[in-house]
Amino acid sequence: MQRPSKDVTVAELAILEQLWEHEQATLKELSGWLYGSTSPSDIATVQKLVARLEAKECIIRDRDEWPHLFQAAIRREDLISKRLQATADELCDGTLNSLLTHLVKSATFDAKQRKRLRKLLDDLDSK
Repeated sequence: MQRPSKDVTVAELAILEQLWEHEQATLKELSGWLYGSTSPSDIATVQKLVARLEAKECIIRDRDEWPHLFQAAIRREDLISKRLQATADELCDGTLNSLLTHLVKSATFDAKQRKRLRKLLDDLDSK
């Protein structure tokens, strides 16, 4: 039997983005924010997505409250790191260097963004 994927889907990411923004929420609140509706079918969709995220250990449920409250168990930065590493593993033999080099070369940075990037690199050198 195949294990469920640990990758976060686009629909699941939408749930996480709401939880990062609002810190915690009920199913009804998530449904309203995502779909502009709290119909039973919309709430059921959110409930299924939340169950998947719980199985992936990306969110936690407070069962002491009713209705249950949900909050993100993974930080946005950690999810970004995991996804970038997975992309590097798939496309760049696991090295982030190749991936980052490509991203920097292909992006158009304004002067302020280039300055921030240089500062970040300088700060990393001083550690």
